[in-house]
Amino acid sequence: MEELINNNFSFIPPSSLWDYLVLFYVVAFITQLFIILFFFSRIAFYKSIEPIQKEQAPISIIVCAKNERENLLNFLPLILKQNYPEFEVIVVNDSSVDDTQDVLKAFTLQHKNLKIVTVPDSDRFYGNKKFALTLGLKAAKHPLVLLTDADCKPASLNWLAKMSCYAENKKIMLGVGNYEKQPGLLNKLIRFETFYTAIHYLSFALAKIPYMGVGRNLAYHSDLFFSNKGFSSHLHILSGDDDLFVNEVATNQNTQICIDEDAQTISVPKTTYKSWIRQKRRHFLSGSHYKIQHQILLGSIIFSQTIFIGLFFILLFHPPTIYLIISLFLIRFVTQLIIFRLSAKKIGGLDLILFLPFFELFFILFNPFLVISTFIIKKIKWN
Repeated sequence: MEELINNNFSFIPPSSLWDYLVLFYVVAFITQLFIILFFFSRIAFYKSIEPIQKEQAPISIIVCAKNERENLLNFLPLILKQNYPEFEVIVVNDSSVDDTQDVLKAFTLQHKNLKIVTVPDSDRFYGNKKFALTLGLKAAKHPLVLLTDADCKPASLNWLAKMSCYAENKKIMLGVGNYEKQPGLLNKLIRFETFYTAIHYLSFALAKIPYMGVGRNLAYHSDLFFSNKGFSSHLHILSGDDDLFVNEVATNQNTQICIDEDAQTISVPKTTYKSWIRQKRRHFLSGSHYKIQHQILLGSIIFSQTIFIGLFFILLFHPPTIYLIISLFLIRFVTQLIIFRLSAKKIGGLDLILFLPFFELFFILFNPFLVISTFIIKKIKWN
């Protein structure tokens, strides 16, 4: 036994390339375990405490729509029927070329709290969602706004009530925006990435390091938008109406999360790899403009994960430390599996957790190639 222990820890102090690789592996393991236990576990063991609220303040729901006839027919009624005393719904028709405008006009005949804002055809040159969203925010008559997309449906009729339940001095509410479960590998990849992204930005917000939100389910006070001059600092970037704005204005004091099952939204996922990759490229472009401290923090997570898994496969060919290598891998895997499973019960994606090793390895190999191609392609339109 003593000889076995000595062999597995013979890399201390390091005296060969193998020893240094084992040392890097151990450091990556410690980093990964810290991230899982210090950050991600916050979602796994999170207990939402609804603040005492004497009255439900009026709120404006803003929905951006671009050629969304079918989705509006299916999902807009669920938004208009929310259990809330006073709210308006503003749908911004972003130069749609289908009959979105006719559908919206038909809805206004039955719902007095529905307002249509149309992006004129002459303003198409603005070319991104930020202009459409800015028009919607300017048209809102209430200081509290809740943002979503036309291809999203609320998980319940209490979605608005949950997402507008601010604690004292909070001005940003980060929600969960999941994707509809459908058959096929692409759908699983999309939903796993959504879960993985959510556990990052939600747990970081709980750790007082908010860095992004998702426009499919995001609420804030409109004065925060106008006092920071809206999207002006990143208007030249076609993406980032949600994550870049939150990255700019969120602080450790003004941000909270809402992961209640009734407060989530469910979106229609991409059905082709081409459209999904194009969407991911937009997200990568946004991420490159995060605050430097957030880029470093997120980069360290990705780097330590890649090093840990990459070195695991390499060090399997180094017999002297094989038991140490496998033991650390299993400790990290089991810990992550438990934390992710508990988190998925709260934010969705429970059926995906068993595929965790496959998805993790896939994105470690896939994302670097996508990042490189993203910065080659300079113009990506929102659609």
